[in-house]
Amino acid sequence: MITSLPNILTYGRIALVPALVACFFFEGETAEWTALAIFAIAGLTDFLDGLIARAWHLQSDIGRMLDPIADKLLVASTLVMLTSNGRIAGFTLIAAVIILCREILVSGLREYLAEVKVSVPVSRLAKWKTAVQMVAIGFLLAGDAGNALFAYSTTVGIVGLWIAAILTLYTGYDYLRAGIVHVIDYD
Repeated sequence: MITSLPNILTYGRIALVPALVACFFFEGETAEWTALAIFAIAGLTDFLDGLIARAWHLQSDIGRMLDPIADKLLVASTLVMLTSNGRIAGFTLIAAVIILCREILVSGLREYLAEVKVSVPVSRLAKWKTAVQMVAIGFLLAGDAGNALFAYSTTVGIVGLWIAAILTLYTGYDYLRAGIVHVIDYD
């Protein structure tokens, strides 16, 4: 159902992406806290839409399609903006690129496998990767405002991003290994 609550939450998450990006065009603690709040709300909608869809049996094709797109839009946009303002810089760019490349690889693989009617379920470790990634990005979004409250806020974000990147490599390999069998079988 196109107007079910889980789908409305997903649409809302997509709509929050431009608002989050807009925060990067302002300076100061208010902009940083606002960006973090928007990101946290978007993360909450991601959790709630899946929970509600399963609990109330409201899973839909549009939800299955849009949910991962919304997640990728949120994460990719935020990583790009954190890079543009220098919060992700130097070698940490490698962690961000690993995360982005895995997202694109898994999306492409899932799209192909959907065409041949093969489902690749999300692993528990992939869910942990997402949680670590979201928390790390949250610390990075807090920026100087976060550092004023907790001196190592940005450092925690950078370390978390690297942990997420390592988990990303593993889970990406896992998806590729599970999916490549079907790609080879159909060629």
